[in-house]
Amino acid sequence: MAFYGYARVSTLDQDLTVQRQALRAAGCGVIRAEKASGSRRDGRTELQVLLDFAQAGDTLVVTRIDRLARSMKDLQDIVHELKSRGVMLRATEQPVDTSTAAGKAFLDMLGVFAEFETNLRRERQLEGIALAKARGVYRGRKPSIDTVEIRRLREQDGLGPTAIARQLGIGRASVYRALGSP
Repeated sequence: MAFYGYARVSTLDQDLTVQRQALRAAGCGVIRAEKASGSRRDGRTELQVLLDFAQAGDTLVVTRIDRLARSMKDLQDIVHELKSRGVMLRATEQPVDTSTAAGKAFLDMLGVFAEFETNLRRERQLEGIALAKARGVYRGRKPSIDTVEIRRLREQDGLGPTAIARQLGIGRASVYRALGSP
């Protein structure tokens, strides 16, 4: 029966120290941490390592459920996977313990709120972008591909799309898009 900790923050400039300390205090001998979005499960390699490694009788510990997942589907998939392997889930800051009926119910409620919070944040972001566009302030990301240079290489140097892509270190599809745009 081992306790494994999982810590996660969303951005590179956030700190994992507080989560690591809480997980150590909860008795976790192994703590895996990563800086990745919780809205999707794919690409979160440290979480996958823990899910693959935990065995029957072990407990996966997080500080809060939103550190594990911000999508109800991902949360339910993770909980189902853990349950099928006999692994318990516990949160240090919330009364979540999947070995009890009350803990399971509270887990589902927290998952709903985590997803709701993510959706609200996304809506506010889209509203802000729409307002900025209406004011002419927001123009999106600056183009990373120099279409003038692509056309110059095509017209003056007579290079084909594959050679242009290779020379500029971009994909061939990007070259075709640039050549097709006015």
